[in-house]
Amino acid sequence: MRDKSPLTTDDRRSDLLIRVASMYYERDYSQQKIADVLNTSRSNVSRLLKEAKTKGFVEIRVHKRVATAVALEQALVDQFDIEAALVFEGGNLDYHSRLERVGLLAARHLETQIEEGDTLAISWGTAVASAVGAFPVMTNLHTDVVQMIGTVGRVDSIIDGPDLSRELANKLGGQHYYLNAPLFVDSASTRAIFLQQPIIAETLSMARKAQVALVGIGTTVPGKSSFLRARHLSEADLDRLRAQGAVGEVSGQHFDIEGNADGIDLNERVIGLTAAEIRRIPRISAVACGAHKVQSILGALRGGYLSALATDDMTATEILRAAIT
Repeated sequence: MRDKSPLTTDDRRSDLLIRVASMYYERDYSQQKIADVLNTSRSNVSRLLKEAKTKGFVEIRVHKRVATAVALEQALVDQFDIEAALVFEGGNLDYHSRLERVGLLAARHLETQIEEGDTLAISWGTAVASAVGAFPVMTNLHTDVVQMIGTVGRVDSIIDGPDLSRELANKLGGQHYYLNAPLFVDSASTRAIFLQQPIIAETLSMARKAQVALVGIGTTVPGKSSFLRARHLSEADLDRLRAQGAVGEVSGQHFDIEGNADGIDLNERVIGLTAAEIRRIPRISAVACGAHKVQSILGALRGGYLSALATDDMTATEILRAAIT
C-alpha cells in the first residue's frame, strides 16, 4: 500500500533545495529566472543554492589535470606488494605545489576505498591536510572520522587532528571524534594513566576498529621533523631517536629502516594507536613526498604501515633506488 504520510517540513525544504539546484545546475536557468519561477528574490535563490551545496544535494568538482607516472606506480606496487601507488609527475613544480597534487591523488584514491558506514582513522600534518582539503562533499557515505593520535596543539590548528577530523567528517556525512589527550606525555606510566580514562579508551577503541586510515609519514632528518617544528621534540630528542635507529614515523610511532618500532622508547609515550594497531587497519593511505622523506617512506613501506602511497615522481624514484642498494 502506498505510504500516504504527510511530508515533513524538512522534506519540503529538501524538495525545494533539490528543485532549485536542478534548475540552476542541470537546466542552466539563471538565478533571476529561477526567482521568477518561484516568485521570490534573486538573493533568496542564491541562499538556497548555497544551502543545497552545504547539505550535500549538490557536488561540484573541478577536475584538475594531475599527470601520473604509471611506470613508477607499478614499480612501487611490485617492489613493496602494496595495493596502490599514486605518483604525481611533478616536472619543475616546487615542494608545496607537488604536495597539493599528491594530496589530491590521495583523496581521489580514498574516495574509492571508503564504503558507506565506514569509520576512518586520521592522523595529522600538512600532507594529511592536503588530502582532506581535496575531498569532495560525499555526505551520503555517513563515514565517522576519529583521531588516531593525540592533539599536537602547538601548530596551526587546521593541520592538527581535531580540525582535520571535523572537516573530513563534515564532508563524509559522519560524526567526528576527538582524542582529548596530548600527543606525547612524559613517561610510559603517565601514558598508562591516560589510557585508563574512559573517553580516551573509547576513542582509541573506535580508531582500532576503523576500516580506513589517512596518515602522513614523518622524518627524523635534522631540522625536518614536524614534531621539532611543533616544539614537541628537540634536536637532542631527534639525536636520541636516530641513535636508536629511527628513520621515520607514522602517527607518532617511530620505526627503523626495516619498519621495526621495537626498542624506540618515545613510542611508549605516545597517546595513540601502537605500531601493531596501525598495521591492523585494513586500508591505510599515506601521503608524503620530498627528498627528506625517502628513508622514512621506505621504512614505512617495509614495515607494512600502509596499503596505498601517494607521492611524487622524484620521491618514488629515490625510494626505489634506496630499496635495492
